[in-house]
Amino acid sequence: MWPALPDALLLLAAAFGAGALNAVAGGGSFLTLPALVWTGAPPVVANATGTVALLPGYLASVWGQRQDMQAPPGLSLWAVALLSLLGGALGAGLLLLTPHATFSRIVPWLLLLATALFAFGPWLRQWASGTAGTAGAAPRWRVGVGLLAVGVYGGYFNGGLGILLLAFWSLCGAMSLHQMNALKNGVSALLAAIAVAVYAAGGVVQWPQALLMMLAATAGGYTGARLARRIPVPWLRAGIVLTGLAMAALFFARG
Repeated sequence: MWPALPDALLLLAAAFGAGALNAVAGGGSFLTLPALVWTGAPPVVANATGTVALLPGYLASVWGQRQDMQAPPGLSLWAVALLSLLGGALGAGLLLLTPHATFSRIVPWLLLLATALFAFGPWLRQWASGTAGTAGAAPRWRVGVGLLAVGVYGGYFNGGLGILLLAFWSLCGAMSLHQMNALKNGVSALLAAIAVAVYAAGGVVQWPQALLMMLAATAGGYTGARLARRIPVPWLRAGIVLTGLAMAALFFARG
């Protein structure tokens, strides 16, 4: 069932903003999840539908950075793909098993966690890079277990996933920022794709809303990429952090 015009306009605006945010800094789920909830979607359905809406942006990012895609220390690209798909499927399955009321109570805490990851992202990446620089490449089993855990988080709730992945790749050993970004985009796309498949099989996706938001998010991503260099990065980060805190506060108030 297609949303009413006011709801459709809200979803289009949220998806456009989310696509633009993801193109320049991340944090798009801070807009899509609340918008879907406020138009009547249960939290689990809203989380699933928002992931579907942002999937094309992840795929476009992978294509744009395909030349920088290299395996991390200790794992092959095939292993990265398999662990990402397994973790994403487990996380998405866990979401389907979570009652709406329980997820409603968890959402504001997840938003706070995602906001903290974003706010402290530069420090977290710097700390991870320093740790990797003094310790060398991590053991293969530790890299695999860590990636699986990150995959479960991404399949369940992908807010702050990009920052978490960049920090994780830093801990895995010395890699260039271009390589880490390409791997981050590749894993994010795989997690989103497998999660969407699980969500669709579980019947928790609102497809009319998802299709509308896909179009708007794609347009927003293109616009955000064009405007990225004109907006001071500190302003962007501050705006996204404030948005995340405001969304978390509103969800706490709803509970």
